Amino acid sequence: MAASLSQTWPLENRPPKAREPLTVKLFADLKILYHMALKPVRGKDHAARLESFYSGQATNYDDFRERLLHGRQELWHAIETPTDGTWIDLGGGTGSNLEYFGERLSQLKKVYLVDLSPSLLQVADQRIATNGWSNVETVEADATRFQPPSGPVDVVTFSYSLTMIPDWFAAIQHALSLLRPGGMIGVVDFYVSRKHPATGHRRHGWFNRNFWPLWFGSDNVFPSPDHVPFLHRHFKPVHFVESRGKVPYLPFVRAPYYSFVGQKREDSN
Repeated sequence: MAASLSQTWPLENRPPKAREPLTVKLFADLKILYHMALKPVRGKDHAARLESFYSGQATNYDDFRERLLHGRQELWHAIETPTDGTWIDLGGGTGSNLEYFGERLSQLKKVYLVDLSPSLLQVADQRIATNGWSNVETVEADATRFQPPSGPVDVVTFSYSLTMIPDWFAAIQHALSLLRPGGMIGVVDFYVSRKHPATGHRRHGWFNRNFWPLWFGSDNVFPSPDHVPFLHRHFKPVHFVESRGKVPYLPFVRAPYYSFVGQKREDSN
Protein backbone atom coordinates (compact mmCIF):
# COMPACT_ATOMS: atom_id res chain seq x y z
CA MET A 1 0.00 0.00 0.00
CA ALA A 2 1.19 3.48 -0.82
CA ALA A 3 2.35 5.56 2.10
CA SER A 4 0.40 8.69 2.96
CA LEU A 5 2.39 11.92 2.74
CA SER A 6 2.58 13.89 5.97
CA GLN A 7 5.26 16.44 5.19
CA THR A 8 4.52 19.95 4.01
CA TRP A 9 5.43 20.55 0.38
CA PRO A 10 7.27 23.79 -0.42
CA LEU A 11 5.23 26.53 -2.00
CA GLU A 12 6.18 27.75 -5.46
CA ASN A 13 7.23 31.37 -5.77
CA ARG A 14 4.11 32.52 -7.53
CA PRO A 15 3.50 36.28 -7.78
CA PRO A 16 1.06 37.53 -5.13
CA LYS A 17 -2.46 38.18 -6.31
CA ALA A 18 -3.78 41.71 -6.19
CA ARG A 19 -6.46 42.04 -3.53
CA GLU A 20 -9.94 42.77 -4.82
CA PRO A 21 -12.38 44.98 -2.86
CA LEU A 22 -14.56 42.84 -0.61
CA THR A 23 -17.74 43.85 -2.43
CA VAL A 24 -16.28 42.82 -5.80
CA LYS A 25 -15.16 39.45 -4.44
CA LEU A 26 -18.53 38.87 -2.78
CA PHE A 27 -20.37 39.68 -6.02
CA ALA A 28 -18.14 37.27 -7.94
CA ASP A 29 -18.77 34.55 -5.36
CA LEU A 30 -22.52 35.12 -5.50
CA LYS A 31 -22.38 34.74 -9.28
CA ILE A 32 -20.51 31.45 -8.90
CA LEU A 33 -22.95 30.21 -6.25
CA TYR A 34 -25.89 31.10 -8.51
CA HIS A 35 -24.46 29.01 -11.33
CA MET A 36 -23.66 26.15 -8.96
CA ALA A 37 -26.92 26.07 -7.01
CA LEU A 38 -29.71 27.75 -8.99
CA LYS A 39 -29.02 28.11 -12.70
CA PRO A 40 -30.48 25.20 -14.70
CA VAL A 41 -27.90 23.11 -16.56
CA ARG A 42 -29.10 22.42 -20.08
CA GLY A 43 -27.74 20.51 -23.04
CA LYS A 44 -28.36 17.49 -25.21
CA ASP A 45 -24.97 15.93 -24.52
CA HIS A 46 -22.18 16.04 -21.95
CA ALA A 47 -20.20 18.76 -23.76
CA ALA A 48 -23.25 21.04 -24.02
CA ARG A 49 -24.10 20.55 -20.35
CA LEU A 50 -20.54 21.38 -19.30
CA GLU A 51 -20.54 24.57 -21.35
CA SER A 52 -23.96 25.50 -19.98
CA PHE A 53 -22.60 25.12 -16.45
CA TYR A 54 -19.26 26.91 -16.94
CA SER A 55 -19.87 29.60 -19.57
CA GLY A 56 -21.27 32.14 -17.11
CA GLN A 57 -18.65 31.62 -14.42
CA ALA A 58 -15.41 30.96 -16.32
CA THR A 59 -13.83 34.35 -15.59
CA ASN A 60 -14.34 33.97 -11.81
CA TYR A 61 -13.77 30.23 -11.77
CA ASP A 62 -10.25 30.05 -10.34
CA ASP A 63 -10.60 32.18 -7.21
CA PHE A 64 -13.64 30.34 -5.87
CA ARG A 65 -12.36 26.88 -6.81
CA GLU A 66 -9.05 27.57 -5.06
CA ARG A 67 -11.03 27.66 -1.80
CA LEU A 68 -13.11 24.58 -2.66
CA LEU A 69 -10.86 22.17 -4.58
CA HIS A 70 -8.21 21.08 -2.09
CA GLY A 71 -5.11 18.93 -2.56
CA ARG A 72 -4.22 20.01 -6.09
CA GLN A 73 -0.86 21.56 -5.27
CA GLU A 74 0.07 18.55 -3.13
CA LEU A 75 -0.76 16.24 -6.03
CA TRP A 76 1.41 18.22 -8.46
CA HIS A 77 4.34 18.00 -6.05
CA ALA A 78 3.79 14.28 -5.48
CA ILE A 79 4.44 13.56 -9.18
CA GLU A 80 8.01 13.80 -10.41
CA THR A 81 8.31 16.05 -13.46
CA PRO A 82 9.85 13.95 -16.25
CA THR A 83 12.62 15.78 -18.09
CA ASP A 84 11.66 16.25 -21.75
CA GLY A 85 8.44 14.36 -20.99
CA THR A 86 4.81 14.71 -22.05
CA TRP A 87 2.06 15.46 -19.52
CA ILE A 88 -1.69 15.41 -20.24
CA ASP A 89 -4.13 17.14 -17.89
CA LEU A 90 -7.58 15.71 -18.69
CA GLY A 91 -10.36 18.08 -17.72
CA GLY A 92 -7.72 20.75 -17.20
CA GLY A 93 -10.17 23.67 -17.39
CA THR A 94 -8.53 27.09 -17.06
CA GLY A 95 -5.01 25.70 -16.69
CA SER A 96 -4.57 27.04 -13.17
CA ASN A 97 -3.02 23.73 -12.09
CA LEU A 98 -0.04 24.43 -14.34
CA GLU A 99 1.02 27.23 -12.04
CA TYR A 100 1.87 24.60 -9.43
CA PHE A 101 4.78 23.50 -11.63
CA GLY A 102 6.67 26.73 -11.12
CA GLU A 103 10.01 26.49 -12.95
CA ARG A 104 9.55 22.74 -13.42
CA LEU A 105 7.16 23.40 -16.31
CA SER A 106 10.10 24.22 -18.58
CA GLN A 107 11.47 20.69 -18.05
CA LEU A 108 8.55 19.22 -19.99
CA LYS A 109 8.62 18.84 -23.74
CA LYS A 110 4.84 19.11 -24.07
CA VAL A 111 1.76 19.66 -21.92
CA TYR A 112 -1.72 19.02 -23.32
CA LEU A 113 -4.56 20.75 -21.49
CA VAL A 114 -7.70 18.87 -22.52
CA ASP A 115 -11.26 20.01 -21.77
CA LEU A 116 -14.73 20.02 -23.33
CA SER A 117 -15.60 23.58 -22.26
CA PRO A 118 -14.46 26.28 -24.72
CA SER A 119 -15.18 28.98 -22.10
CA LEU A 120 -12.68 27.46 -19.67
CA LEU A 121 -10.12 26.84 -22.42
CA GLN A 122 -10.36 30.49 -23.47
CA VAL A 123 -9.24 31.46 -19.96
CA ALA A 124 -6.47 28.85 -20.23
CA ASP A 125 -5.27 30.31 -23.54
CA GLN A 126 -5.04 33.75 -21.92
CA ARG A 127 -3.04 32.28 -19.02
CA ILE A 128 -0.68 30.51 -21.42
CA ALA A 129 -0.07 33.69 -23.41
CA THR A 130 0.47 35.77 -20.27
CA ASN A 131 3.04 33.32 -18.90
CA GLY A 132 4.72 32.60 -22.24
CA TRP A 133 4.30 28.82 -21.91
CA SER A 134 5.38 27.75 -25.39
CA ASN A 135 5.22 24.03 -24.53
CA VAL A 136 1.54 24.08 -23.45
CA GLU A 137 -1.34 23.42 -25.87
CA THR A 138 -5.07 23.52 -25.17
CA VAL A 139 -7.29 20.93 -26.83
CA GLU A 140 -11.09 20.86 -26.89
CA ALA A 141 -11.72 17.13 -26.70
CA ASP A 142 -13.35 14.29 -24.78
CA ALA A 143 -11.19 12.86 -21.99
CA THR A 144 -12.15 9.34 -23.03
CA ARG A 145 -11.02 9.82 -26.66
CA PHE A 146 -8.16 12.34 -26.91
CA GLN A 147 -5.08 10.95 -28.63
CA PRO A 148 -1.83 12.94 -28.57
CA PRO A 149 0.12 12.87 -31.83
CA SER A 150 3.34 11.99 -30.01
CA GLY A 151 2.29 8.50 -28.88
CA PRO A 152 2.63 7.18 -25.30
CA VAL A 153 3.03 9.86 -22.61
CA ASP A 154 4.70 10.10 -19.21
CA VAL A 155 1.96 11.55 -16.98
CA VAL A 156 -1.84 11.83 -17.09
CA THR A 157 -3.72 13.83 -14.44
CA PHE A 158 -7.35 14.37 -13.45
CA SER A 159 -7.92 17.30 -11.09
CA TYR A 160 -11.55 17.36 -9.90
CA SER A 161 -12.61 16.26 -13.37
CA LEU A 162 -13.20 12.53 -12.90
CA THR A 163 -16.41 13.15 -10.91
CA MET A 164 -17.75 15.18 -13.87
CA ILE A 165 -17.03 12.54 -16.53
CA PRO A 166 -20.05 10.22 -17.00
CA ASP A 167 -17.90 7.31 -18.21
CA TRP A 168 -15.21 7.86 -15.60
CA PHE A 169 -14.09 4.23 -15.77
CA ALA A 170 -13.55 4.62 -19.52
CA ALA A 171 -11.54 7.79 -18.84
CA ILE A 172 -9.23 5.92 -16.45
CA GLN A 173 -8.84 3.02 -18.84
CA HIS A 174 -8.09 5.47 -21.64
CA ALA A 175 -5.48 7.18 -19.47
CA LEU A 176 -3.93 3.77 -18.86
CA SER A 177 -3.71 3.21 -22.62
CA LEU A 178 -2.10 6.64 -23.14
CA LEU A 179 0.70 6.04 -20.63
CA ARG A 180 4.00 4.42 -21.43
CA PRO A 181 4.99 1.46 -19.23
CA GLY A 182 6.07 2.97 -15.90
CA GLY A 183 4.15 6.20 -16.60
CA MET A 184 2.22 7.93 -13.82
CA ILE A 185 -1.42 8.79 -13.26
CA GLY A 186 -2.45 11.46 -10.74
CA VAL A 187 -6.00 12.04 -9.48
CA VAL A 188 -7.43 14.41 -6.89
CA ASP A 189 -11.19 14.60 -6.47
CA PHE A 190 -14.21 14.39 -4.20
CA TYR A 191 -15.34 10.92 -3.20
CA VAL A 192 -17.25 8.85 -0.69
CA SER A 193 -16.06 5.55 0.70
CA ARG A 194 -17.65 2.18 0.20
CA LYS A 195 -19.71 0.87 3.08
CA HIS A 196 -16.94 -1.67 3.64
CA PRO A 197 -13.69 -0.15 2.24
CA ALA A 198 -10.39 -1.97 1.89
CA THR A 199 -8.26 -2.43 4.96
CA GLY A 200 -6.44 0.80 5.84
CA HIS A 201 -8.85 3.02 3.89
CA ARG A 202 -11.24 5.45 5.57
CA ARG A 203 -14.84 4.48 6.13
CA HIS A 204 -17.45 7.23 5.85
CA GLY A 205 -20.66 6.97 7.82
CA TRP A 206 -24.11 6.55 6.30
CA PHE A 207 -24.78 10.31 6.27
CA ASN A 208 -21.63 11.24 4.37
CA ARG A 209 -21.98 8.38 1.89
CA ASN A 210 -25.46 9.64 0.99
CA PHE A 211 -25.25 13.40 1.55
CA TRP A 212 -22.29 14.31 -0.67
CA PRO A 213 -23.50 12.59 -3.87
CA LEU A 214 -26.86 14.33 -3.39
CA TRP A 215 -25.22 17.71 -2.64
CA PHE A 216 -22.87 17.67 -5.62
CA GLY A 217 -25.23 15.84 -7.98
CA SER A 218 -27.22 18.99 -8.74
CA ASP A 219 -24.09 20.29 -10.51
CA ASN A 220 -23.52 17.00 -12.33
CA VAL A 221 -20.62 16.21 -10.01
CA PHE A 222 -20.82 12.61 -8.81
CA PRO A 223 -18.54 11.58 -5.92
CA SER A 224 -18.16 7.83 -6.20
CA PRO A 225 -17.27 5.02 -3.79
CA ASP A 226 -15.63 3.19 -6.69
CA HIS A 227 -12.91 5.62 -7.88
CA VAL A 228 -10.39 4.67 -5.21
CA PRO A 229 -10.76 0.86 -5.55
CA PHE A 230 -10.67 1.12 -9.36
CA LEU A 231 -7.46 3.15 -9.32
CA HIS A 232 -5.78 0.79 -6.86
CA ARG A 233 -6.75 -2.18 -9.00
CA HIS A 234 -5.40 -0.77 -12.28
CA PHE A 235 -2.23 1.01 -11.08
CA LYS A 236 0.58 0.40 -8.63
CA PRO A 237 -0.10 2.93 -5.82
CA VAL A 238 2.74 5.37 -5.15
CA HIS A 239 0.90 8.04 -3.12
CA PHE A 240 -2.55 7.93 -1.55
CA VAL A 241 -4.15 10.40 0.85
CA GLU A 242 -7.73 10.63 2.09
CA SER A 243 -8.74 13.95 3.65
CA ARG A 244 -11.44 16.60 4.04
CA GLY A 245 -11.48 20.21 2.85
CA LYS A 246 -13.34 23.38 3.73
CA VAL A 247 -16.37 24.50 1.73
CA PRO A 248 -16.69 28.28 1.16
CA TYR A 249 -19.34 29.97 3.33
CA LEU A 250 -20.01 26.76 5.26
CA PRO A 251 -17.50 27.07 8.13
CA PHE A 252 -18.24 23.77 9.87
CA VAL A 253 -18.55 21.64 6.72
CA ARG A 254 -15.68 19.55 5.34
CA ALA A 255 -16.05 17.70 2.02
CA PRO A 256 -14.14 14.41 1.62
CA TYR A 257 -11.52 14.21 -1.10
CA TYR A 258 -8.64 11.92 -2.04
CA SER A 259 -5.31 12.23 -3.80
CA PHE A 260 -3.83 9.29 -5.69
CA VAL A 261 -0.66 8.78 -7.71
CA GLY A 262 -0.18 5.43 -9.40
CA GLN A 263 2.31 3.87 -11.79
CA LYS A 264 1.41 1.91 -14.90
CA ARG A 265 2.69 -1.61 -14.48
CA GLU A 266 5.13 -2.90 -17.06
CA ASP A 267 2.75 -5.72 -18.05
CA SER A 268 -0.33 -3.45 -18.45
CA ASN A 269 -1.96 -3.25 -21.88
